[in-house]
Amino acid sequence: MYTYNPKYRDETGGVSNVGFRPEYSQEKPPPITRAPIDTKVMEVEMKEKGRAAEPEEPEREQWGAKLDFMLSMLGYCVGLGNVWRFPYLCYKNGGGAFLVPYIIMLTFAGLPLFFMELALGQYASLGPITIWRCLPLFRGIGIAMIIISGLVCIYYNMIIAWSLYYLFASFTSRLPWRTCNNWWNTKSCVETSAVANATNKTANYTRISPSEEYFHERVLKYSVDMGNGTSVRGIEHTGTMSWELALCLLLAWIIVFACLCKGVKSSGKVVYFTATFPYIVLIILLIRGAILPGARDGIIFYIKPDFNKLADSQVWYDAASQIFYSLGVAFGGILAMASYNKFDNNCHRDAVIIALANCGTSVFAGFAIFSYLGYMAKELQLPVDKVVASGSGLAFIAYPEALTLMPISPLWSILFFFMLLTLGLDSQFVMLETIVTALSDEFPTLLRAYKTWVLLGMCIILYLLGLTQCTQAGIFWLEMMNWYSAGFCLIITALIMAVGISWIYGIKRFSADIKEMIGYEPNIYFKACWMVISPALMLFIFIFSLVKYTPVVYNGIPYPDWAVTLGLLMAFFSILMIPLTAIYVVAKNEGSLSQKFKKAITPDEKWGPALMSQEQKEWKSTEGIDNPATVYDPRTMENGTDQPPLYDPRSMNRYPLYDPRSLQQDPIRNGGSLNDSSYSSRL
Repeated sequence: MYTYNPKYRDETGGVSNVGFRPEYSQEKPPPITRAPIDTKVMEVEMKEKGRAAEPEEPEREQWGAKLDFMLSMLGYCVGLGNVWRFPYLCYKNGGGAFLVPYIIMLTFAGLPLFFMELALGQYASLGPITIWRCLPLFRGIGIAMIIISGLVCIYYNMIIAWSLYYLFASFTSRLPWRTCNNWWNTKSCVETSAVANATNKTANYTRISPSEEYFHERVLKYSVDMGNGTSVRGIEHTGTMSWELALCLLLAWIIVFACLCKGVKSSGKVVYFTATFPYIVLIILLIRGAILPGARDGIIFYIKPDFNKLADSQVWYDAASQIFYSLGVAFGGILAMASYNKFDNNCHRDAVIIALANCGTSVFAGFAIFSYLGYMAKELQLPVDKVVASGSGLAFIAYPEALTLMPISPLWSILFFFMLLTLGLDSQFVMLETIVTALSDEFPTLLRAYKTWVLLGMCIILYLLGLTQCTQAGIFWLEMMNWYSAGFCLIITALIMAVGISWIYGIKRFSADIKEMIGYEPNIYFKACWMVISPALMLFIFIFSLVKYTPVVYNGIPYPDWAVTLGLLMAFFSILMIPLTAIYVVAKNEGSLSQKFKKAITPDEKWGPALMSQEQKEWKSTEGIDNPATVYDPRTMENGTDQPPLYDPRSMNRYPLYDPRSLQQDPIRNGGSLNDSSYSSRL
């Protein structure tokens, strides 16, 4: 609030005898100053008005530069799945023909939903939970996003730990998974040279390679010795803890914490390396792989179109799921990262650039991967489809074996696994930052000032939970979490989000919010996708996933019923937060049931753009207190000073605003005493 200049009284402390304004000299009067707000008085007056006093929130950080955000988002979207899942899906579903459903799903599902999350997060500058002030009934969507991201963080960092393990093992003159003459090898192991010289290779020919036994028997040690010359494998056979993996996992969490400890200010600089290095390595690998014998056969196998596959609904499901998971929709990461943007950032342009770059990287990575697989197939004298694998099988079994066939194989192994490390770290950064951002925005006065400690606590908790994956049954725990934690629950979360924003919050209101940021509304293509096309495609994915559902299996080993039930509970736990939170929100509102529900689908009074002008912030700081309006010093009109006009920033006009209540309670103008309590209490 503003107060009168004390020179309204004369030098003796009395009142001037010339009306209520004394004669002024031609000296420039001192400027009007803002009186300090007594927080105790503010609390009392706000409680009298039926509102709880809210302490001032610590300032929220922003990206240091535009490129920090772009590289962070690119690193988040371009993850391990671009390298080890997309190439496999492409060859499996018709080669080049797979690009047809892939591009269609990108156009009508991936890009629109990516833009929706990006715009929503940037508009309110809030985390995935607090941002649902726009639609309190759907607040559970934010909680579901945090649970999904937390579960994925647990096993995703274990994959990063494997990359670290292989990276350290590559610093040698001879890669340890090259031969079968090691203590961990079994009689079933068949070396590469033996495969090439074999004459009994049939269409059903199978073998266990040195790289496969290294991964399973040396790194994971997933065979538990029962003591009678027999061994068992499965999630129910925990075995012992691998302290090598536990230390690698600890190092992975230390790296993540060190890069995030200063928030987006520090992670935004780290991604200059982690987001660009994979592209450098992929280019090097592609150039080297393209000149290897057999590389052409592998690339042709990768891109040769088989348009008959397009009649198979499984192909369209694979395309939709790959786009969906690759862009990271409904994880909460897009909302969290966009919330640190400047309010007028062109999020529409960013969405298009990042989505296209992500999909282009997937296609490009396929050429680098299949050139080496073609080379390995030629060296082993096997068809390409006999050496192709997906997921961890590609990254830690098939590709490492291909590297052993190359000159200076340790160098190429170091480059490859360092690339996997940087690919994984970028995605891990965003998922963990999403959780921390959600908590600090939900409890800003309590946690935002201690964000580093919140991050440290989350790293410790998630590390301890991840230790189950360092046991001999660790690979089974990881595969179970990968199978269920981010499956159909992610699709349901995104479906409800799209319906809630476009139909209940309102497509017109959301479009107006976007126009307020970037100066124009989204076109009819985005509106149609948000309202109809994208929800319909997600509904198709969900129904198809239910029809095609099979219990989790790893390497042909089935899971017991209790493990399958645990996985399903893990999946349903996140999406159950949506209806449970909705019930809680409606129940806590006052009034009849219809009034409660109406309030639950009405934006909260705090909803709106969080980045306001300084004048709006000054007004907001006095909201709920008597006499919030600014009061003029009349001398500014008499003496022609350059003092800028003061006005109510919420009003549309720019004219001076007097508060008539200040005239009524002014003792000088109403004959009151200077010691009048009703006046002095306001200073």
